[in-house]
Amino acid sequence: MSSTASACYKLIFYVPPRDLEAVKTAVFKTGAGEFPGGKYKQTCWETTGTGQFLPVKGAGANPAIGELLADGSAFHLERVEEVRCEILCTDRETAVKAVGALKRAHPYEEPAYEVYKLEDL
Repeated sequence: MSSTASACYKLIFYVPPRDLEAVKTAVFKTGAGEFPGGKYKQTCWETTGTGQFLPVKGAGANPAIGELLADGSAFHLERVEEVRCEILCTDRETAVKAVGALKRAHPYEEPAYEVYKLEDL
């Protein structure tokens, strides 16, 4: 990427394995995952790990995954297998569209994601 080229971004998100392909497909439809010059498309990097969260019943949490305690007073602490997926976005507009597609396709109430602006060093 030359100094006159537009800035690239990296979108990183976490998703249950069963939903990975559907979420990636939605994100790729925005043009994310294409390398500058168009020689490669639908590129990403994936790794599996464990996510943890505790839904807060009194705060209105409506988790896609989660069980209440036997007395119904609160949720259990959840630990779930997730895939971390990293996808390149060749410009800010694509990154914004990719995040929108991610939010629409993701099964979680609040999907975890990060966006980084990349520098050519």
